[in-house]
Amino acid sequence: MIRLAAAILTGLCALALAMPATAQSRTLTPDEEFILQEISAHNTEIRTMAGRFVQIDSQGGQIEGTFWLKRPDMVRFRYAPPSREEIISQGRGFYVIDRQERTQYAYPQDNVPLRQFLGDQVSLINSNLSDVVMSETHVSVMITDDSPIGVVQVSLIFDRETLDLVQWSLIEPSGVETTFSIAETEKNVEIPDQYFRIDPTYRSVNAPG
Repeated sequence: MIRLAAAILTGLCALALAMPATAQSRTLTPDEEFILQEISAHNTEIRTMAGRFVQIDSQGGQIEGTFWLKRPDMVRFRYAPPSREEIISQGRGFYVIDRQERTQYAYPQDNVPLRQFLGDQVSLINSNLSDVVMSETHVSVMITDDSPIGVVQVSLIFDRETLDLVQWSLIEPSGVETTFSIAETEKNVEIPDQYFRIDPTYRSVNAPG
């Protein structure tokens, strides 16, 4: 389970959406630019969000859980039993928590550009776009980016009517693909900072190699 949690955490490295850290690699059509600006503005206005997620690996294995997001820089993914793991960001780094073992290990925030998606501003146009596909119901955005594990690709899928992010798929340098879908979301709800607290008694361990 920790391997899968770490894979998702590393995969989020490709979600460098909010700051012009990389140059756009694909020329957008006027229609594409318009919809991406709408999606970016809509997601910037979402200050908090809570809901459920389903994580699907390359072999079809599924893991479910609950997430909470609070801008700026806070997110928590809590995997459902029998897992006892969580991923938490408090703005200073991303931590993988094992509630059964009472351990934690950290990834520096600078190595996980999801920090930019969690920031005050979201800008898809300023990300390293490699493809945009629009259908009647969804908009799919492919981002190719460097990460600590090599070049990764992430396909972000947005609902065209609501402009919400509903799914992303990660393709790691090894070719392994992981899909992450969210549903039953509530937006701009009250989420106490306490939700992102890490028990100070948890023992720090090294991240798996």
